[in-house]
Amino acid sequence: MPSADQPTTPSSTTTPASPAKEQATVLAEASRRRSFAVISHPDAGKSTLTEALALHANAIREAGRADGKAGRRTVSDWMDMEQDRGISITSAALQFTYRDAMINLVDTPGHADFSEDTYRVLSAVDAAVMLVDAAKGLEVQTMKLFAVCKHRGIPLITVINKWDRPGKDALELMDEIQERTGLVPTPLTWPVGVGGDFRGVLDRRTGQYVHYTRTAGGTTIAPEEVMDPDAAVAREGDAWTTAVEEAELLADSNGDHDQETFLAGQTTPVLFGSAVQNFGVHALLDVLVDVAPSPSPRVTVTEDTRPVEAPFSAFVFKMQAGMDTAHRDRLAFARICSGVFERGMVVSSARTGKPFATKYAQQVFGRERTIVDTAYPGDVVGLVNAAGLRVGDTLYLDKKVEFPPLPTFAPEHFAVMRAKDVSRYKQFQRGVMQLGAEGVVQVLRSDLRGDQAPVLAVVGPMQFEVAEHRMATEFNAPVSLDRLGYSMALRTTKDWVAQLNEQPGVEVLQREDGEYLALFPDRWRVTSVRNRLEGVVLLEDEIFG
Repeated sequence: MPSADQPTTPSSTTTPASPAKEQATVLAEASRRRSFAVISHPDAGKSTLTEALALHANAIREAGRADGKAGRRTVSDWMDMEQDRGISITSAALQFTYRDAMINLVDTPGHADFSEDTYRVLSAVDAAVMLVDAAKGLEVQTMKLFAVCKHRGIPLITVINKWDRPGKDALELMDEIQERTGLVPTPLTWPVGVGGDFRGVLDRRTGQYVHYTRTAGGTTIAPEEVMDPDAAVAREGDAWTTAVEEAELLADSNGDHDQETFLAGQTTPVLFGSAVQNFGVHALLDVLVDVAPSPSPRVTVTEDTRPVEAPFSAFVFKMQAGMDTAHRDRLAFARICSGVFERGMVVSSARTGKPFATKYAQQVFGRERTIVDTAYPGDVVGLVNAAGLRVGDTLYLDKKVEFPPLPTFAPEHFAVMRAKDVSRYKQFQRGVMQLGAEGVVQVLRSDLRGDQAPVLAVVGPMQFEVAEHRMATEFNAPVSLDRLGYSMALRTTKDWVAQLNEQPGVEVLQREDGEYLALFPDRWRVTSVRNRLEGVVLLEDEIFG
């Protein structure tokens, strides 16, 4: 087996390409990639939009709904808890072609309790679509995720969704976006007809009218009819005239798209649509291809940049089990950062230095899988049987490279997990280990509590429900969860463990990454301990919003 710093190549009977030719191929393929995520507040229509995009790219024949209405479920929401509740809990990767581009859409959990998982997804994309409910405007979770995108320098395309229902005034929404995000909205389309009377859009780039026609249940592509301004005013009358006048106001207030300021995170192109009716979806796909950035060099832990044409490198941003109930395998979602991935190649893990064989590599479309033989920067590959990998791991070929680790969010809820049936202790231990490795929960342990009573730490309480559900259904090890009265966890060092454990209302446990966490009931107790223990090490994990 090759060492961590030796180049490795997959076995092949073909003559390998010259380095220059391979680099040219990688650059050409990377330029075709568009990798993005959709961010929104729960119930803004994210999963429905994801489904509509796949429909318009001919990746599926009919669009489903997260709530199961119209007779179909969404492809991305495959977990039974997601289907029961009509919300996204897991992240999912969908890949499809549109025009000459390869689209990598990484779906994110829709609930605020899973914001840490969403952050990991945002580390793996080059752009994001900010989905806004036309009636509710910018909601709390949307703003939290916007803050993450701003922190990471991710360009944002804004979609005003649900324009087929009554909502806020379009100009009012533009003011809200600018006031609350600091981004200048630059609408590329403008609605013809007020919210609830959605007839079509004025395409501000061409001046033409795109008229939409509803389909039964919105499960198929909505027909679009393009008209010139004279035909539009003859058909829509005052609704068209109003749209033209409002669009002219935008032009007078720097509301026209500029690619440089968009990529710099100063402006956001805006589109109007209705995901459930499949209105405006083609326009979004076109904008993604035309203006969203392709993969670019990535910063490494040494603060160098890794060019996309460099030898293969990738990082793991998501672990998922339970997708294939027949095999109980574990899938690592890896974002390709540089070079070409070829199935069968043996790569190295920067964290362990150990080799990892990529014999079983797949493209994941919701719960459906297909074998992938080749992938390029921007693509997301599912690596099967990835027991030795963790979230944040860097994989590489040739000389060692490592990308910055993904931050761990500070947990705010804590509970002791115990097996209901002690005879199923092995299944219990296996389940706890896997949930921790996937990042579903943080697993904390101490000598005092023992391995039979680990403490689960989460950002939001719904993570407890997912853990409890999966322990029962996947590992056949039903559990009980007893909530603890802590609300804060701060990192400390081994030297302070004994003294902190002596403080009233404080408990120190060790996380599986080796970090020691001191748990506190509230911030007042933190202040009290800091005053009592001079020089005590108490550090907060990074969290956004």
